[in-house]
Amino acid sequence: MATERVQLVPSVAIAFPRSPMVLAMEAWDLQQMTKGRFSIGLGSQVKGHNERRFSVPWAPPGPRLRDYIGCMRAIWDSWQRGTRPNYEGEYYQYRLTSPFFNPGPIEHPDIPVIISAVNPFNARLAGEVCDGITIHSFSTFRYIREVLIPAVHEGAHRAGKDASTLHVQGGGFI
Repeated sequence: MATERVQLVPSVAIAFPRSPMVLAMEAWDLQQMTKGRFSIGLGSQVKGHNERRFSVPWAPPGPRLRDYIGCMRAIWDSWQRGTRPNYEGEYYQYRLTSPFFNPGPIEHPDIPVIISAVNPFNARLAGEVCDGITIHSFSTFRYIREVLIPAVHEGAHRAGKDASTLHVQGGGFI
């Protein structure tokens, strides 16, 4: 809040232990506070951590993450445009709200969504329905070049998007 230029692009919040509504609310607040300089980063985490660390039932992460993002965007649309809560996905739903829990429109409602991807499915998903990809630190340059980036481009092509507009981030463990 003290700057007007710094972008706030966190790496990843593990999505499945959190409800889409909770993260949508947090992202909405951060986007408003930063005047449009916030991006939300989401990750699925592996089965063992979801089940044994977070107590979350396992489901195929790619389709579940697609549903999660769709639900969050439906929530944001409802707050910004006053659309009726009417999202029904395979894993998530948004069908109820009240004026008390609706924060209302903000100046910069389009919150970029960036997801982590270590496999081609999620990399395609990043290109298709997201604004970028976070590449895991253990990915080799060859794997990134030959598998992940082509999958991102394929997803963007499916959605009719220009892949060069997508945010790509990654880095080593520190």
